[in-house]
Amino acid sequence: MNLQDFDYHLPRRLIAQHPLDKRDHSRLMVLSRRTGAIEHRIFTDLPEYLEPGDVLAINETKVLPVRLIGKKQSGGKVELILVRKIGRDEEGERFHEVLNRDPGENEEHASEWECLVKNSGRLREHTLLIISDNLQGEFRKRVPSGLWRVRLKSEGNLEKKLREIGFPPLPPYIRRNGDRKMRDQDLQRYQTVYAREEGAIAAPTAGLHFTESLLDEIRGKGVSIFPLILHVGVGTFLPVKQKEVEKHRLEPEFFNIPPKTAQAVNQARASGKRVVAVGTTVTRALESGVDAGGKIRAKRGETSLFVIPGFTFRAVDGLITNFHLPRSTLMMLVSALGGKEFIMAAYQEAVKKNYRFYSYGDAMLII
Repeated sequence: MNLQDFDYHLPRRLIAQHPLDKRDHSRLMVLSRRTGAIEHRIFTDLPEYLEPGDVLAINETKVLPVRLIGKKQSGGKVELILVRKIGRDEEGERFHEVLNRDPGENEEHASEWECLVKNSGRLREHTLLIISDNLQGEFRKRVPSGLWRVRLKSEGNLEKKLREIGFPPLPPYIRRNGDRKMRDQDLQRYQTVYAREEGAIAAPTAGLHFTESLLDEIRGKGVSIFPLILHVGVGTFLPVKQKEVEKHRLEPEFFNIPPKTAQAVNQARASGKRVVAVGTTVTRALESGVDAGGKIRAKRGETSLFVIPGFTFRAVDGLITNFHLPRSTLMMLVSALGGKEFIMAAYQEAVKKNYRFYSYGDAMLII
């Protein structure tokens, strides 16, 4: 398949820059794979499409404040997203592993990180970065994955400082200028209401539409809600560069399917009920947990599962998702479930009807 097959035109004005005042008041486009129909609803209508005995699977990962904003000595703005800390043995620690330690255990003042970098100009090794009055960085070298190694140095405890000044890792299409008031809003809204376990460097955005009251309403219909974890990693940010999409490789991401979730999914499927995934992360985790016999197993590890059209889904029957970037791996996954022609037609309809796109945008239900 050609990368261009997953392209579409999106006017910039449709890229949502801010969340709605009420999470569950987003629009909901409903796609019926059985009939080919497209409906236009509100997210609070979601329970109408769920049936008693269905399982709704959610991702309880929690987003970390891994985005740092600074300036080079020349004055050029630089943004970093911290991906992993590099140790002496070159084995990295994820951001949440570093920040979840008791600060008293390790009073570090400096450490080296692999980072995604957004820069206003050309970067060179040993370029210095001023992040705050008592936090600086130095660009050490670029690594084959395209990330930069950056050494951070603080006058006080570095781990504590990173939590205090870090911004949520909003995607680059959401424009922010480092305003602290916006930081507070984004720390709360770029997070699901059920986020529990820290570890993600991007939000599982399909879950941003849920409120506690809507979840209660869904449970009231006899729908079971079960959690899992997939910590969204750097692969979410990296573009597909191969023209033949089959050649693309995803960066591994940590996931954990608890035993009760695996059992609930297997029981639902055995009884003819549906498993509806809240987001592409849940879909990839569940499909990564399928064994040779078609059963979901409790599993903890890493997955690089790359879902493209032609993939056989064995765990997921329906999907709640946002509207994704053209030519992205997420666009390919939803095309695999809904059918590429159907999805592309739905996206054209969404543009025509002024849906809000991407992380803070509206939602789609493929059922």
